[in-house]
Amino acid sequence: MDVHSRDVYSLFSLLLSLLLVSSSLPSPTVSASVACHPDDKKALLSFKNSLKISETFPYTPWNPDTDCCGWAYVTCDPNTNRVAKLQIYMATIFGQIPAGIGDLVYLETLVMSILNNVDLPGSIPDSFTKLQNLKTLDISWTPLSCRIPEFLGHLKSLEYLDLSHNHLYGPIPSSLANLKNLKHLRLSENKLSGRIPNSFRARHSNVQLIDLTYNKIAGDASMFLRDSGKARWILLSGNRLKFDMSKVRFPKNLTALYLAHNRIRGRIPEKITKLALPDALDVSYNRLCGRIPVGGKLQKFIPSWFIHNRCLCGAPLPDKCKS
Repeated sequence: MDVHSRDVYSLFSLLLSLLLVSSSLPSPTVSASVACHPDDKKALLSFKNSLKISETFPYTPWNPDTDCCGWAYVTCDPNTNRVAKLQIYMATIFGQIPAGIGDLVYLETLVMSILNNVDLPGSIPDSFTKLQNLKTLDISWTPLSCRIPEFLGHLKSLEYLDLSHNHLYGPIPSSLANLKNLKHLRLSENKLSGRIPNSFRARHSNVQLIDLTYNKIAGDASMFLRDSGKARWILLSGNRLKFDMSKVRFPKNLTALYLAHNRIRGRIPEKITKLALPDALDVSYNRLCGRIPVGGKLQKFIPSWFIHNRCLCGAPLPDKCKS
């Protein structure tokens, strides 16, 4: 696999992650008038006691004699006094994800990300189905090893789902197509396999980011490339995808398209020159042929985003097309 392509993607992915989660970072302080609900305090203490967390993780203020709305990584809704956010970054954790998280029924944001030297056996507990107010679920950059559970498709309020950079395996659940409010779907850098479920063909017109890069997903992914969609970032590099690029249509607001290291055939459509595409178009290491369309920003992109295809030619590649 081309190291340069993966490095470019990794940098883009990291910057995009920081951009997307920056608006949901926990507040350093909460109002003194907020008083944590006793059911939420009980659930948080159960969470703490179920995991072995390193001393570098600042959970020491999680004292049952204090207001849990003032605890580190906990944010309460000032109107309801219920825990709305639990965001744990850069901690060292040992143990399974506690089922007791499901008792935080008013939770809107759950983040367990960039966990160092983590031992997370088991899977995502089915008690998550009780989190019907959850809008953001981010369990990323951990060694979590399991299948993606079908029941995640029942979290009807979910807008942001990030399970990237884990050791997840098996197929993408067809139930994820039921998440009508979903805007960001990130499953990259796992061991996922199989085909993209057919249920995705009729759904996900509101998704703005689709990131399935560097898995083992096969088959047709052209359902994500349609002019009626709202996608801005479509990242599918490093899989085993097969479809005819000549026949795809593009979302009008598309700004980045990563298709490298697949088995995509056909030609690059002329209509791609009508797109803004300010970030990237990487179609390297595929089976594309024909002249790279002239216009838009295509000739300004680096040649390595077009290399190692069957017979692509024209700028920015050095290979001239035969008349």
